[in-house]
Amino acid sequence: MSRAEQPSRRTVLAAAVVAAVATGAGPAAAGPAAPAQAPAGTDAPDGGRAPGRLVDNRFWITYTDWRSGTCRGTRPVAGARPGVVLATPAGTVDYTDPHTGRTAAWEYATWTSPAHTSTVPATEVIASWNADTPAGTWIGVELRGTYSDGTQTPWYVLGRWAAGDQDIRRTSVDDQSDGRSSIWTDTFAIDDAASGLRLTSYRLRLTLYRRPGSGATPTVWRLGAMASDIPDRFTVPASTPGVAGELAVPRYSQEIHKGQYPEYDNGGEAWCSPTSSQMIIEYWGGRLTEEQLSWVDPSYADPQVCHAARYTYDYQYAGCGNWPFNAAYAATFRGLQGVVTRLHSLTDLETLIAAGIPAITSQSFRAEELTGAGYGTSGHLMTVIGFTADGDVIANDPASDSNEEVRRVYKRREWENIWLRTKRYNASGKVVSGTGGVCYLYFPARPTPEQRRALAAVGVR
Repeated sequence: MSRAEQPSRRTVLAAAVVAAVATGAGPAAAGPAAPAQAPAGTDAPDGGRAPGRLVDNRFWITYTDWRSGTCRGTRPVAGARPGVVLATPAGTVDYTDPHTGRTAAWEYATWTSPAHTSTVPATEVIASWNADTPAGTWIGVELRGTYSDGTQTPWYVLGRWAAGDQDIRRTSVDDQSDGRSSIWTDTFAIDDAASGLRLTSYRLRLTLYRRPGSGATPTVWRLGAMASDIPDRFTVPASTPGVAGELAVPRYSQEIHKGQYPEYDNGGEAWCSPTSSQMIIEYWGGRLTEEQLSWVDPSYADPQVCHAARYTYDYQYAGCGNWPFNAAYAATFRGLQGVVTRLHSLTDLETLIAAGIPAITSQSFRAEELTGAGYGTSGHLMTVIGFTADGDVIANDPASDSNEEVRRVYKRREWENIWLRTKRYNASGKVVSGTGGVCYLYFPARPTPEQRRALAAVGVR
């Protein structure tokens, strides 16, 4: 995030779409997740469309889930945290890393999900995954969908990912389109939503890679996607304040890292996403060792924020704000999992906070639209940690000059609208996009019963 109202690469790409529109005992039981249902009246857009289901989440996480897919050289594994691993390579392929120019041979195997028919014929789909990639391994994630007219998309690459950066550079892939849909960094989007075309179902394909003959394997514990059809809206109806409370989430400022490691998106000024991720990771007890932080200049405060920036960095997007990459980074910490989804209202966030689950939300706004922020932004992540007795939002806002100033209280009505809208006017008066309620959720691999219920209430398992 930059304090100035400068268009981010994600905003520029998303604006093109807007213009065209003018676990206790382990993860929850198998089966499709119930989509989050909006409270009555919450989602009525400017055009008067009736409230309804706007978001569908489907995640493969159980042993039964992994057995339901098609394995080509992969094998499901059971245990406390079921997953899929590379068993017998299906073949060998040469991969030239576009960011280093190095070409290397890799053994590979694939796992392909069953087709999932979304309860929401979708204009957008965002995948997320949780995996372990030891040195000498990495994964690729792809999507192929079926349109509402019965035709299919190509296989789209949603990410080439590794927890480290010694083997490949984690990357999104630009310039993917069939003339009807496109990939914008980490988001599948219908090019012209006004045409009525929607994505009705999809499959996800995992490709697991390792160095030939090494015997190492990635392990993927969670794979899934959020499909949505959020209507165009400049404003959303106000929700009614619910239960107050505040979680003890660590506070980190991105601003104290200005100029540090500019090779990762020009330094701390743009590190709102990894800074927010690190706050919640540490809330759940995630810690980095001295060895892991040994590469950071010892004169820098909060070196774990520098580490989060490096290990969420997308070398194609040239930024640390790739949503699935942040969720995947969180899941590299023992006992944590992460997803990207959309929520419907602050009522959803209150449900999560009451169960002890903070959230990272994405929003954009002019300075005058959020009282007390002191800046405007074309895209910014912050951590919601609670609600006041009056229902106002308590946020850890990393766009603060010091750690002590990170905790902010923002007016409920202002905050809810800048987060949930899909259209807004920027400082020049131009119509640009909003995120429509995008949220990262990080939570234990073994949630408590209360946490399971809260996650289920917002459509996540």
